[in-house]
Amino acid sequence: MDNQQNQTNINWFPGHMAKTRRQITEDLKLVDIVVEILDARIPISSQNPEIKQILKSKKKIVILNKSDLADKNDNKKWLKHFEQNGIRTVLVDSQTGKGINQVIQEIKNLMSEEIKKQAEKGRTGRRIRVMIVGIPNVGKSSFINRISKRSTAEVGNRPGVTRSKQWIRVNNEIELLDTPGVLWPKFESQEVALNLAYIGTIKDDILEITEISYYLTKFLLKNYYKRLIERYSLNEEQVSEIMKQDKEENQNIYEIMQMIGRKRGAIISGGVVDDEKTAKIILNDFRNSKFGEITIEKIS
Repeated sequence: MDNQQNQTNINWFPGHMAKTRRQITEDLKLVDIVVEILDARIPISSQNPEIKQILKSKKKIVILNKSDLADKNDNKKWLKHFEQNGIRTVLVDSQTGKGINQVIQEIKNLMSEEIKKQAEKGRTGRRIRVMIVGIPNVGKSSFINRISKRSTAEVGNRPGVTRSKQWIRVNNEIELLDTPGVLWPKFESQEVALNLAYIGTIKDDILEITEISYYLTKFLLKNYYKRLIERYSLNEEQVSEIMKQDKEENQNIYEIMQMIGRKRGAIISGGVVDDEKTAKIILNDFRNSKFGEITIEKIS
């Protein structure tokens, strides 16, 4: 499986994504600031590399959304990482509203000089215009709903569910321009593709769900071993023995997935474990935070 991981590239560029890219480029001249929303669990993989090229010198704030689902220690490290690179960054939980007021303040801070200059010329009252960008499934719509205190953006768990351009008033000083979630033409790294698949940005039918779950299980065994054991009430000694077997790594991990399948009753006729059902169980448990606060991408 690892060899396949290194060799596989995923290429796509659906028409609506190409259209969105052109729209973002065109709408940039209408806004003062861009807020890019990332998933705190995969801050690098959830960045659209094309956005950086499109934005050029435009003022930007990064939101590490879903920070409540990510490891708190890793959140601090990522916050420091972005700030050391000169990027204003805020940890946000759009479900509870944590960090929202800080985002509003950062927007004001970033525009303070321009507002002062406008006031000196007698121009007051113009709202700060902010473009919101982010790939599918990073919680963009939930963020907009929370910051604007109303349900204006259509929210769903399917990638690309936000539709049509819309301006949304936050307060008397700020208004937002929403944009559809957009991916990019090619994933150079299968690791990035897998990270996006874990959080549901890439649909499960594009990558094999058993393969996604395999790599997720491998990651959990390495980084959150105890949580995996506890979640499925696995025999730790038995798991340890399996991992020490003189077999290919993928065979050992597959055996542990079989254990999980049996524990969860994912059995088909003849007492055989249903691999696909088991894969869905593990993947859904991650997406529903059943393993606790987890960050996939680590800063070494």
